Amino acid sequence: MNDNEPQVLQLAPEAALTAIADRALSVLASRGGRIAVGISGGPGVGKSTLAVRLVEALNAATPGLAAYVPMDGFHMRHAKLESLGTVKDKGAPHTFEGAAFAEFLAGVKAATTPISGPGYSREIEDVVVDAFIVPASARVLVVEGNYLLLANAPWWQVRPLLDLAVFIDVPRDAVKARLLKRHAEHGLFNEARNREHVERVDLANYDLVKRSRGRADLAIDLVTEG
Repeated sequence: MNDNEPQVLQLAPEAALTAIADRALSVLASRGGRIAVGISGGPGVGKSTLAVRLVEALNAATPGLAAYVPMDGFHMRHAKLESLGTVKDKGAPHTFEGAAFAEFLAGVKAATTPISGPGYSREIEDVVVDAFIVPASARVLVVEGNYLLLANAPWWQVRPLLDLAVFIDVPRDAVKARLLKRHAEHGLFNEARNREHVERVDLANYDLVKRSRGRADLAIDLVTEG
């Protein structure tokens, strides 16, 4: 964990992928056992795509080296949100099982046998059990999620578990357009609801998460066309 300001780079996605992979391998070479590489940033910045591609790139070079560990599987279940009256806030930090995620990540880092974990489906807007498996061979956990670097409870428990923390950033206007498109593609709600949710929840989360950027080791401003 780095107590100093993050290294800041402006890179296209391909160059960002290479930079993160190189840094991850450097960290791995300097430590024994399993490491966790955190890919954080606000909603809609492209974290999950980058994280999945990072796993693929690391495994292409060394089969079985890396595994994908998404935070999204620790959304509170939809039924629980309904019981709490917080369905309208889905996606905000308080609608996740943050402490359970930190406990899970600590367990996966220490594990020597295969471990399965939950995912999240945007098609059904709910948690999917046993959505991924971390094989025993994996030495690099590519951990992805909005709130990995938050300093408030219970999220503060996550940052010390990350051996390399990367913050991905994209301009707010581009994120808004991406999120509106994403919600429309899944077709679960009407346009008015999607716009309201993006403005009230998603962009508020983007602003909140951006304040955690300084806790990263590496901050990458992605240069994209949209």
